[in-house]
Amino acid sequence: MQRRTTGLIAAAAALGMTATLAGCGSNGSDQVTLRLVAADYGDSAENSSKNYWGDLVKEFESESPGIKVEVTVLPWTDVDAKVTEMADKGEAPDLAQIGAYADHAAKDRLYSADDVLSIATQADFLPSLTRAGEVKRVQYGIPFASSTRLLFYNKKLFKAADVEPPKTWDELATAAQALKTAGVKTPFALPLGPEEAQAETMQWLLSGGDGYTDHVGTYTLDSTQNINTFTWLKNELVGKDLTGPVAPRKLNRQAAFDAFSNGEVGMLNGHPTLMKQAETKGIEYGMVPLPGVNGKAKATMGVADWMMAFKENGHRDEIGTFLDFVYSEKNALDFSRRYDILPVTNSASETLAADSKHKNLHEFLEELPNSELYPVGKTSWAKVSADIKKNIGKAVERSGDPVTILKAMQNAAVGVDSAG
Repeated sequence: MQRRTTGLIAAAAALGMTATLAGCGSNGSDQVTLRLVAADYGDSAENSSKNYWGDLVKEFESESPGIKVEVTVLPWTDVDAKVTEMADKGEAPDLAQIGAYADHAAKDRLYSADDVLSIATQADFLPSLTRAGEVKRVQYGIPFASSTRLLFYNKKLFKAADVEPPKTWDELATAAQALKTAGVKTPFALPLGPEEAQAETMQWLLSGGDGYTDHVGTYTLDSTQNINTFTWLKNELVGKDLTGPVAPRKLNRQAAFDAFSNGEVGMLNGHPTLMKQAETKGIEYGMVPLPGVNGKAKATMGVADWMMAFKENGHRDEIGTFLDFVYSEKNALDFSRRYDILPVTNSASETLAADSKHKNLHEFLEELPNSELYPVGKTSWAKVSADIKKNIGKAVERSGDPVTILKAMQNAAVGVDSAG
């Protein structure tokens, strides 16, 4: 490994000394205890992430007798706020596996990936995820789990409506109209409600040829392509009553997933967890890449959750030893297989792609290398995302104006970004 431990050992050897290396902040003790706060990916006590971390830590401690790891697993609704509260009080954990890292990096609370990871571990990450973890070209966010999005469609409803999975926006609108004529309650579910509107929005912006930011990270919410995208949604889907009885502004993602799993939705954008939910309800579904204006979208949306290492307690070398273990191919694969989540390393992705038992994840894996992620490296993103959740649904209402809504959000985004 290429952390500073190597240099310390060499220096000690050159002086003819015996080096006993403990992490900074361990006060010379032979035993270091790392504290990790992690998010829960399970939906019940039986598959809680507590079980994953419990198994992993037990094996790690047996191989690394000088390091103990205490793990606290919290629900997604609480974990980011809890870690921020701890850090603000000067009680940061050594490690946090949560949804965002930029605020902590901006406050100089984090080790960089270079500080704590071996060269081999760093080199194994998918490049698109590494880039998304950077602030000013320094990686602070260490990807932990990822997913992409595909268009899900109900095979039974499509067969009854005599339509094929769409490859373009025109084909999508035509299929939605045929599904409506066949009596489908919600031909296309468009969840622009406050739960995850920023995700649905980004998928459509990418399929329209743009996104949230340009190649240098400047917000472009009111670009011509983005305005055209939401104008099309308003006129061709929502305005023609093809998005169901619930207004997009009031439809949350989970409600859309539930409706699809109950056989009420013809098609919608979805991520890997929808597979299990639909299968449990006996829904026969298909998945295809997201349609674009004239063909496949320029990119699919990728999502990553992050691991970060706090400097406060000074356990840099021990943190690095633990993280190299966490990101080993075996452990990365174990997590992905337990939760139908895509791995973030090349080695685990290649093994999963060759695993016929998880064939249902292969299409998502194919989209991951060229996916685009939220601008999570911007400290302004949290506020911009909240604004999108609150207001984007207005753009597709009958009385809504995509130009006005997107320009207002752009102005707000620029203001927040400029304020730092």
